[in-house]
Amino acid sequence: MRVVTRLLATVATAAIAAGLLASPAQATPPNIPTKATAQTELNSLTVAAEANASTYDRDLFPHWITISGTCNTRETVLKRDGSSVVVSSACAATSGSWYSPYDGATWTAASDLDIDHVVPLAEAWRSGADAWTTAKRQLFANDLTRPQLIAVTDNVNQSKSDQDPSTWQPSVSSYKCTYARMWIAVKYYWALKLQSTEKTALQTMLNTCS
Repeated sequence: MRVVTRLLATVATAAIAAGLLASPAQATPPNIPTKATAQTELNSLTVAAEANASTYDRDLFPHWITISGTCNTRETVLKRDGSSVVVSSACAATSGSWYSPYDGATWTAASDLDIDHVVPLAEAWRSGADAWTTAKRQLFANDLTRPQLIAVTDNVNQSKSDQDPSTWQPSVSSYKCTYARMWIAVKYYWALKLQSTEKTALQTMLNTCS
């Protein structure tokens, strides 16, 4: 019995090291501010018209980058946002369950999910990121510290595209408060500007917070 127990422990340890066992899930991206903090941050953001939209190029925001071992940013978010996620030695998610808070759908195949940039790259470019270095834009595009990246239904992400909250919001009404707080936190940290219509939409969404 002792031999069997030790053998099972050894196998489990090896599996964990190889990333083959399920990783713990987190319900939401990190560091979403409270309503009060988000309100203060929203009030402090600069309102200005967007600029230089025609010069945007997605390649100016390098992603996805290696985060740890064989895991890149996309794979890291899939593991973070899913439940009972199992990955291969190459860090590819082979099974698991993912809830997309934008539309309320649940998926069991990683291929059905995109990693959404809450503040889209093109939106960031038009709001001030055009003046950044490529290195800074890479940090923005792979930001795991702010609530900037989230696993969602792929076609929902594609429908959102580069729209701001004045023209696109999650279809799940109860998530609009969270989405607004995430958007505001990202723009505040990265000192990006707001359009007046965008600010109005964010305020309306923030007002839905309990």
